[in-house]
Amino acid sequence: MALTTYAELKTSVADFLNRTDLTSAIPTFIALAEADFNRKIRHWRMEKRSTAEMSAQYTAPPADFLEPIRLSMLSGNTSRLEPISQSQMMEQRQLGQNTSGTPRFYAITDGSIEVYPNPNSDDLTVEMVYYGKPTALSDSNATNWLLTYYPDAYLYGALVHSAPYLADDSRIQVWASLLNNAISGINSDSESAKYGGVGLKMKARSY
Repeated sequence: MALTTYAELKTSVADFLNRTDLTSAIPTFIALAEADFNRKIRHWRMEKRSTAEMSAQYTAPPADFLEPIRLSMLSGNTSRLEPISQSQMMEQRQLGQNTSGTPRFYAITDGSIEVYPNPNSDDLTVEMVYYGKPTALSDSNATNWLLTYYPDAYLYGALVHSAPYLADDSRIQVWASLLNNAISGINSDSESAKYGGVGLKMKARSY
């Protein structure tokens, strides 16, 4: 059968399990699979861009934020912010006596984006390029790019999480192996799409 919508996915999961009494549980299996995807999949279709006014030490990331790719200040001369660790952020603040200015560094702190130096203006704009969560499937959101292009990942992901619920340990390894292969393929497809055209270039020798 087709596997292009949330309803079709739920039906396929029930068919693979040969069960008709899991109507209330299957959406949970799918939601748990999506939590796995957010941790393990990094695909170019997850890349998002967002701009925000940065007027304080801490700025809230977008609601669908998973992981930063790059942050750049757009005000004045465009400059890329350098990612640093929490300990490095503390060192910068101690060395610079917590001064203000145009931010040059950032770290993820308590769910916020912390920058240093602290912004010295209310009209500084930062551009965030980041990995965002794929829109979760639901009765009101029947599909997304992940289900459209990689339905096997959704199917095997839901089946993996069905096994503990059904106490069917014998099938966990089968579903998990298929899921891991699907996720590896998704990440590999993304790498090929982004970098497949970047090859070795030969310099012409002059005589």
